[in-house]
Amino acid sequence: MTATEPDWRSVWITGASSGIGLELAKMIGAQSDHVAISARSEDRLKAASADYDTLHAYPLDVTDAPAVSACVAEIEEKTGGIDVAILNAGAWTLMTVDEFDLAAVRKGVEVNYMGVMHALDALLPRMLSRGKGHIVLVASVAGYRGLPLSLAYGPTKAALINLAETLACELGPRGIKVSLVNPGFVDTPMTRDNPFPMPGLMSVEKAAAECLAGLKRSSFEVRFPWAFTSAMKILRLLPNRLYFWVVRRFIHKSPAG
Repeated sequence: MTATEPDWRSVWITGASSGIGLELAKMIGAQSDHVAISARSEDRLKAASADYDTLHAYPLDVTDAPAVSACVAEIEEKTGGIDVAILNAGAWTLMTVDEFDLAAVRKGVEVNYMGVMHALDALLPRMLSRGKGHIVLVASVAGYRGLPLSLAYGPTKAALINLAETLACELGPRGIKVSLVNPGFVDTPMTRDNPFPMPGLMSVEKAAAECLAGLKRSSFEVRFPWAFTSAMKILRLLPNRLYFWVVRRFIHKSPAG
C-alpha cells in the first residue's frame, strides 16, 4: 500500500503541531489529497498548513469529547470520510512517588488515553458503516513494562497497547486495519528536557519515516529504533524477579520515551 492509494486520500492526525505528528503530516501531505491536522496550538497548525496545500488545520483539544466529535464530523463532511486516523496526541510528565501529582496523572489519562477514546467514539460508527478504514494508535515502549519516573505516562501507554490489540481482534474481520506505533526516544520538544541519557535517540524526521514505512506495510506494530525497542521487548519477557533486578541495577531512573 502507498499513500497515494484510495485508503490514504483522507488522513487525520492528532498531536500534529510538533514532533512525529507534524513530520508525518508533512510526509503524507506531499502525497495525499487531504491531511487534517489537529492539536491545541492553532498558530502552529496554520503555519504548517500554509506550507502544504493538502494540509488543513483543525484546532482541537482531544480531552473535549463533543469537540472531537464535531471535528471528525467536519472532516468527514469535507472529505467524504476519514480513511486513516493517526491518534498521536500525548502528554509527558516525569514523576517519582515522592512527587506524586494527581493532576498530572489525570492529565496523562485524559490526553493519552481518553483522547483516543473520544476519537474512537466518533470514528468507529463511521468506519464500521463503510466497512473500511485504518486506525493508528501512537503508544510508546514505555508501555511495555513499568519504569521509574513514568507514573503519569507509562500506564496510559500500556493501556493503549492493550486497546490496540483489542481493536485489532474485533475490527480486522470487519475490514478495518489497526496499527500500534511504539517509539523509543525521539528528539522532540516533549523529550528535550529529560534529565537522563536517552539510548537510541532518533531524529524526528527519521522516526516519522520509520513510522510511515511501517504503516504503508499495514504492520500491526511499528516500533523504532530497532535495537533499543528490541531490548525493551526482551525486558517485557523477563520473569518479574529478574526484571525488577535489571531495572534497579541498570536502569535506575531512566525510563523509556
